[in-house]
Amino acid sequence: MLSASEHPWQVSDQVLIAGAGIGGVSCALACTRVGLSVALYEKAEQLSEVGAGIQLGPNAMRLLQAWDVTPHLSEAIAYPQRLVVRSGTSGRALAQMELGSGMVARYGAPYGVVHRADLHRALLQALARAGGAEPRLGHALEDFRQSDQGVDLRFANHTQANGLALIGADGIGSRVRQVLLSDGPARPTGHLAYRTLISQADLPARLRCDEVVVWLAPGMHVVQYPVRQGQCLNLVVIVQDQLNADVFDWDRSGTALDVQRHLHDQCTHLRDLAGTASQWGLWSLRVRKPLSSPGELVQGRVALVGDAAHPMLPYLAQGASMAMEDAQALASSLQRACQSGLGEAAGLQAYAIERWARQSRVQKRSMRNGRIFHARGPVSWGRNLALRVLGQRLLDMPWLYGQS
Repeated sequence: MLSASEHPWQVSDQVLIAGAGIGGVSCALACTRVGLSVALYEKAEQLSEVGAGIQLGPNAMRLLQAWDVTPHLSEAIAYPQRLVVRSGTSGRALAQMELGSGMVARYGAPYGVVHRADLHRALLQALARAGGAEPRLGHALEDFRQSDQGVDLRFANHTQANGLALIGADGIGSRVRQVLLSDGPARPTGHLAYRTLISQADLPARLRCDEVVVWLAPGMHVVQYPVRQGQCLNLVVIVQDQLNADVFDWDRSGTALDVQRHLHDQCTHLRDLAGTASQWGLWSLRVRKPLSSPGELVQGRVALVGDAAHPMLPYLAQGASMAMEDAQALASSLQRACQSGLGEAAGLQAYAIERWARQSRVQKRSMRNGRIFHARGPVSWGRNLALRVLGQRLLDMPWLYGQS
């Protein structure tokens, strides 16, 4: 921590945000739209196009519409009409859920799919249009100190900053979290994700796809869906494998041979589809225990959002959506508290009380889905039977999509 004996500064009226990924830019946008002054810091020297595709349920799409982000996504987002669950071994359909107009009718917004870099770019464009400040790059947070008046930051580039509150949106390896909670790194799960992006024009007609398809198999599953208005196919293969379990970088390379090794017992369609890709990214999925109290989100004038607060396994496709929900809840709570004279700390505490139980529920359901997706033997037979009988009733989630 910064030394308490350091000379106190005149506190600026800004909300400070560490991390300019999707969660951080969403926070900056939501705060700017309610009239709060924001300074956004990012440790990277440049914002690069990394990551994979993102599924955006109606809970996220309603926020993007309210923030005027969707116009910036018009040339990048795709709106699949159906989600299909299939057996990875036989290829047979097990269940399906109508998306498209059905989602709009039920929840007031569509179900979208987009590349992470395209969503990030659209959020930055919306932030600029709203009058928000651009991210200050090359600012890796080293330490901070908070008092009754504000928060002082110190960065690795020897610069400093101060403001009324600090929002840690700096991802699963959050420095803000470590200074605040000192609870160590997220733990590896033994699940590896291989990802690739394939031009649909390069695929034979039988392998092209305009739907969200989830393939379930023993010890693994595969997800595919179109992005960039359907021009590309996002393909992710997630397997249980202790090999390379310490692979954490988003830009680590996997090999086509490894992917084919994992898919060798699966249906011809899956093997042929994966075989069209020569380049694969690879990362290890890490996790923390689900939130158990508001104190894990906020302490004093410092709050955590997104993966810094509640990293989620991708088995509910809600990581980015939950970060955006955090952003809106945090901005609204800060606005209400400041207008009523209660102050920033009270606003952050209200955010934590509002959000922690929902985030914990999503974390737990994501973990549960991982066990169900990768089930073997009799458990997988029961799963498949339930999917065939219940179909959309099992796949739809009003508790999730109906709230944001």
